[in-house]
Amino acid sequence: MSTSELAVSYAALILADEDIDITADKLQTLISAAKLTDVEPIWTTLFAKALAGKNVKDMLLNVGSGGGAAAAAPTGGASGATAAADAPVEKEEEKKEEEKEESDEDMGFGLFD
Repeated sequence: MSTSELAVSYAALILADEDIDITADKLQTLISAAKLTDVEPIWTTLFAKALAGKNVKDMLLNVGSGGGAAAAAPTGGASGATAAADAPVEKEEEKKEEEKEESDEDMGFGLFD
């Protein structure tokens, strides 16, 4: 990451911490107050547009929570039968994926031909 990117990132974090809207002008003001003269205005504009309407604090708190939650494991006797019935379906899906990979080789050319 360049010095310009870091400066704008830190300025955005400062504004977010103070619950101030992140705009290009406010980012540039903070950067100027830090006496950083080599930051091009395009960086402040890009960051302001990227963070417009977003809650930066929530983004930081939810960094590790990407993706959906995993399904709960079945418990009890009745659910065990359901899990056993779902197992063959997964194997069929794996076979279909393998067949697709093999069909690429039948196209008459390869990566190193």
